Amino acid sequence: MYAICRIAGRQLRVRPDEILRVPRLHAAEGESVDVTEILMVSDDKGVRFGNPHLEGRVVARVVGHGRAEKVIVYKKIRRADYRRKRGHRQQFTTVKIESIEA
Repeated sequence: MYAICRIAGRQLRVRPDEILRVPRLHAAEGESVDVTEILMVSDDKGVRFGNPHLEGRVVARVVGHGRAEKVIVYKKIRRADYRRKRGHRQQFTTVKIESIEA
């Protein structure tokens, strides 16, 4: 059984007991998060699509928060003495999918 749902603006394929990294959620560690935007479900009844969403929810538990590896953005214009170096670390939340109820 799996579902495709929208979590924090991204469409993700989720399965029960799966651990995922999603963009930062405003929830404390150990807190349960309900995702109600289910776009598709595949189970023993077959494949069902929402128009635009299906009834039900995906229950996920927040495992922790973190920051990804640093990405360096370097700009240079040759012969113009122009150099800019910036770094960026994307924040993420690790969630464990507990159940799909659709």
